[in-house]
Amino acid sequence: MEHPPYRVAQELESLLGDPEDPATPFSHARSLELDENEEFPADLCRLLEGWGLQEFYIPAEHGGRLTDYETVMQVMRVVARRDLTVAVGHGKTYLGGVCVWISGTPEQARGLAADIRAGVPVSLALTERAHGSDLLAGDVRGESDGAGGWRISGEKWLINNATRGSLLSVLTRTCEDGGPRGFTVLLVDKRRLAEGDDYRCVDKIRTHGIRGADISGIAFDGAPVPADAAVGGEGGGVETVLKALQLTRTMCASLSLGAADHALGIALDFAERRELFGRRLIDLPQARHVLASAAADVLTGEALATVAARSVHTVPDELSVAAAATKYLVPTGTEGVIVELTRLLGARAFLKDVHARGMFQKVDRDHRIVGLFDGNTLVNLNSLVNQFRSLSRGWLRGGGDTEGAVRAFDLSTPLPPLDPARLSLVARRGSGVMATLPASVAALRAEAGRRPELKGALGAAERLLAVTGRVHEEMDAYRAVVSDVPPAAFDVARHYSLCLAGAACLGLWTHNQRTARAGRTGELWRDGVWLWPVLDRLLVKLGEPDAGDPDAYPQLLERLRAAREAGELFSLIPFSLGGSAGRPTGASDAAARPAHASGGAGPLARTSGGDGGPPAAVPQGQTDTRAAVGGTRTPEGTSC
Repeated sequence: MEHPPYRVAQELESLLGDPEDPATPFSHARSLELDENEEFPADLCRLLEGWGLQEFYIPAEHGGRLTDYETVMQVMRVVARRDLTVAVGHGKTYLGGVCVWISGTPEQARGLAADIRAGVPVSLALTERAHGSDLLAGDVRGESDGAGGWRISGEKWLINNATRGSLLSVLTRTCEDGGPRGFTVLLVDKRRLAEGDDYRCVDKIRTHGIRGADISGIAFDGAPVPADAAVGGEGGGVETVLKALQLTRTMCASLSLGAADHALGIALDFAERRELFGRRLIDLPQARHVLASAAADVLTGEALATVAARSVHTVPDELSVAAAATKYLVPTGTEGVIVELTRLLGARAFLKDVHARGMFQKVDRDHRIVGLFDGNTLVNLNSLVNQFRSLSRGWLRGGGDTEGAVRAFDLSTPLPPLDPARLSLVARRGSGVMATLPASVAALRAEAGRRPELKGALGAAERLLAVTGRVHEEMDAYRAVVSDVPPAAFDVARHYSLCLAGAACLGLWTHNQRTARAGRTGELWRDGVWLWPVLDRLLVKLGEPDAGDPDAYPQLLERLRAAREAGELFSLIPFSLGGSAGRPTGASDAAARPAHASGGAGPLARTSGGDGGPPAAVPQGQTDTRAAVGGTRTPEGTSC
């Protein structure tokens, strides 16, 4: 099954070439060099602009190539798979412009589109040093200049591209008392201000991941901003930002998908070549289980993100649910994948110049910040808790836009343009995606009646449906919660997200499996090869007893191995990777040597009888760098 968004992304992948070839401009070697020097990847950004990446940040109605958000997601996934720093550093321009696309005037949109097309960096300035993600506590103030404009003062901090960006969408307190109607988004043009007098840039903050990104700040001192800089009118800033974040949170999934793709490929290459006393790591049961589980989690993220990106167009009035669940589940799912693959790689997960040029440790470091972008985990779960009333009521009444959800599931359905006016802060009728779950299970049941191979997937789907009913019952206890959310409510929101992911996966499989079986990834779609393990993994995460059926995973692992050998991305949709098919990553890997010749093999060796060294998988006398990174992460609430 060919799919247009993946075809567009394939154009970029082909242009970028083989990342394992150091002579390729956008190679892993170049990314590591930039990371080591903590240098902004300006040359790689120029390469992407030569292809026209910035055109995908501009909606088609304003002259760009942004016709659908699924395409943007897959294009940015290509960039993130190569280097998250580049994806974060360049993709920020979309975040900086989205408030204008949602609420701006035609004149603002035309001017911004021209700047972005010319390669002008744009930034979104939300967070402040003292307030993190509490937008209503912001202290950057705009005082009337008596002529309809403002003079703004105060500091925005931990802002991606604050220094490099020429334009910033700044959430500004324009009413002394603040409150939901006390803030305005001002499109500030630094080119019209005097640096040193009107503003100064706050130094780049050194970070453990995305080291080259411009994570800095900006301090204003009575900077003059004209009246026509207000986006969405005075007092509409918080509503505009919250709607914009629904789009940006959905698009953040591309960063996690790219990181997961990269990490899984590195780990699989290692397992295929690593020998432990005459046996390859890939042949050991525990290693196979880790890889298959990771593969299932990667496909879960892809399926949920695909449905969410398409929902931007088909059910925008319910995006508050899909965006929050996606922004919570896809980054945390990728974090879990990386942790498990770290156990597989052992010490090589942390070492440079040993396996895959040390790219795994860079992927690990870089991805840790994705969960904080545009609202951290608790912010997104809290957003779901605040919608429990409408979500619970919608489930009981069969509410939600099920027709729109089906259009999101069916990949053959063309997507309409986004209507920003339909974006809503609350899904008032519930979730159409969730409401389709009973029908999807019924469709799978009918299919399994003709194809016994689907029995395992059907059993998992029926269990998921039962769990989903119980989760909605648990939501009733928190329907009136607005503030001071109890910890148990966050657990219910987490379970709701997992159930929503299951509904998305079932809907996607049900509406595409007949067409998809004929394509290059057809083996994944036949007989529920991807659906069963994905649903089983969701049941495991939901804490269901006896979940984790070992029969669900062997075929999925073989499809993962076959895709890697053929130079294909492990994906629900056919996609060819740049580089030589089946060639292992990295140049100086000593991992192919037998275990007795090269030392410890990581903690998994011990579960299979090998001499794997200490469970921490860190060479004796060295520090576990994960602990160091975890203890000095960028603070929560960054608007990177």
